[in-house]
Amino acid sequence: MPDSSMAQRVSLITLGVADLERALAFYGALGWTPHAQSIDDVVAFFQLDGFVLALWGRSELAEDSGVVDSGGWGGVTLAHNVSSAAAVDAVLDAAADAGARISRPAGPTPWGGYSGVFVDLDGHPWEVAHNPGWQLDGAGRVSIG
Repeated sequence: MPDSSMAQRVSLITLGVADLERALAFYGALGWTPHAQSIDDVVAFFQLDGFVLALWGRSELAEDSGVVDSGGWGGVTLAHNVSSAAAVDAVLDAAADAGARISRPAGPTPWGGYSGVFVDLDGHPWEVAHNPGWQLDGAGRVSIG
């Protein structure tokens, strides 16, 4: 009999976007490549390390999820950990060059790291962080402590 508890993992994160083509151009400018199983003009999938990120029309995502889209921030921030403060600066510069708004410039943090935040073209905030207390393996996978 299968375990009825939910495993402690995330398999897929879907970001609702206003314009899929524009969102694909933005993430492409950051060096991301959509997976071949993406569906033209409907949804784009990015194979990440152990899970998938999808871009899908915001109104379609809201309907599918059974929620009312108030158009505001949804209370979620994504994060991208890197190996150094210089890498934080480089990623934020690339995001700004691709059209992102830098909502918090990079700088030292109260927890001893270095981070900044960019907001993508659809309002999704991404923290880019170097946390010296967390380990990144060769593939960029993070582990706490």
